[in-house]
Amino acid sequence: MDWGSELWDQFDTIERHTQWGLDLVEKYVKFVKERTEIEQAYAKQLRNLVKKHLPKRTAREDPESKFCQYQAFLQVVRELNDFAGQREVVAETLVTRICVELAKYSQELKQERKSHLQEGRRAQQQLENSFKQLENSKRKFERDCREAEKAVLTAEKLDQDLNATKADVEKAKLQANLRSHMAEESKNEYASCLQKFNHNQSQFYFLEMPQIFNKLQEMDEHRVQRLKEGYSIFSDTEQQVMPIIGKCLEGMKAAADVVDEKNDSQMLVELHKSGFERPGDMEFEDFSQPMNRTSSDSSLGTPRGTLDGRLDPRLLGKNKVKRWPFSRKNKTVITEDLSHLPPEQRRKKLQQKIEERNRELQKELDQRDALNKMKDVYQKTPQMGDPSSLEPKISETLGNIERLHLEIQKYEAWLADAEGRMLNNRPDTVTRYNRHLDHASALNNNNCTHEKESPDAPLPEESQDTLNQPIYTEFDEDFEEDLASPVGTCVAMYQFEGSSEGTISMQEGEELSLMEEDKGDGWTRVRRSKGGEGYVPTSYLRVSLN
Repeated sequence: MDWGSELWDQFDTIERHTQWGLDLVEKYVKFVKERTEIEQAYAKQLRNLVKKHLPKRTAREDPESKFCQYQAFLQVVRELNDFAGQREVVAETLVTRICVELAKYSQELKQERKSHLQEGRRAQQQLENSFKQLENSKRKFERDCREAEKAVLTAEKLDQDLNATKADVEKAKLQANLRSHMAEESKNEYASCLQKFNHNQSQFYFLEMPQIFNKLQEMDEHRVQRLKEGYSIFSDTEQQVMPIIGKCLEGMKAAADVVDEKNDSQMLVELHKSGFERPGDMEFEDFSQPMNRTSSDSSLGTPRGTLDGRLDPRLLGKNKVKRWPFSRKNKTVITEDLSHLPPEQRRKKLQQKIEERNRELQKELDQRDALNKMKDVYQKTPQMGDPSSLEPKISETLGNIERLHLEIQKYEAWLADAEGRMLNNRPDTVTRYNRHLDHASALNNNNCTHEKESPDAPLPEESQDTLNQPIYTEFDEDFEEDLASPVGTCVAMYQFEGSSEGTISMQEGEELSLMEEDKGDGWTRVRRSKGGEGYVPTSYLRVSLN
């Protein structure tokens, strides 16, 4: 079923329908364009949101980046950034494949439609001209027939009139013959025009206009097909990005799954554990007795001494025990050896400095080797380059290596000092801590008794001994216990000289028996194969548990 045979008399209807189809294409292009503007604005807002919440500092500078909850948040933000990228892909695809292509096709369609309609109007104009010629010839034939009939009647009337002359009769007959001849010619012309018009009309309705209508029909159907493809692209574009969007959502879910509240609690301890001792009990100062009163020998503000009871001049003004952990912090003067930090934080910071310097040193060593190889190549093949041109860079690299070696030695010395101090103040086992609690409880009971009997009475010698007893004992008590079986093995990654009491020396690569795991203070108890047992830094070991 085609328009040429079924809609032969609906030229105006076809013209309106094809125009409506073009308007629909332009309407759809406008709709998609507004959709892409929404997508682009949405993606831009998401990008701005991501930029606002991504950290401006590097992860190394930001301590909060070590918490898994914060890492998960950053992962969610990054996945949202990828999600925004997919919205931009949708907008770009819709603009390219629908807005641009359909708009271009719409312009081509307008030109094609205009050409077909003009061809139809030309055919219609030709038929109208043929019809006008037919009408003119018809009117002329009719007029000539009336004139011929009138001339014949006039000639017959004169022929019967006795008073008319022969000349007048002959003249009237001649005029009648002339008019009859003219009427015959008009008849022939009218017949010819009629035949021509019928032919043109047949061509118009059965050949020319059906062809034009069929072309318009083909054009319109092709337009509908392109519009159908545009509708399909609209949905296909969204479906193409759905797998990637799904991965973004899965990434957000995976980020949520890795959040571990216990791990973050442990991380807070590792980041901010000071390593300070808990403050000891305050001594009772009896002001009722005449005596030389001195400041308390408790741990509050008192520098720790050496093992023989003498004050260590290195510790004066450093590592004071904090009694009030919630008091307002004073301004801290940052020192190069990081002694302004709490012991545990100082140890970790020094280890971090050593690791950074080691990485830099490895880079410089690799660069030195590369430069030496290049120098050898230049010496063997002078045309490739001048060996002397590498000397400044080699000298600079060697200087950097020497500087990094000195810095590593300096930080290692400070680290050994920090670990030695922490080892001397290593907390005892839970049993001895409970013993301290028992002593404190007995002391409180004793103090209550004194308050009831005599507020100004001096403390008994037994209570004074308990009060002056240190909270933690030294490492030798640990070795009084029976030898336990190892809980694992470990290998020394670095050499360690155990100069402090309770520590033990080890060589790099030496295999040791793991007797006791790190309890959070940075030290691990090990046993050497040759005999001897003591504490070494946990960071120096590669541990394998049974």
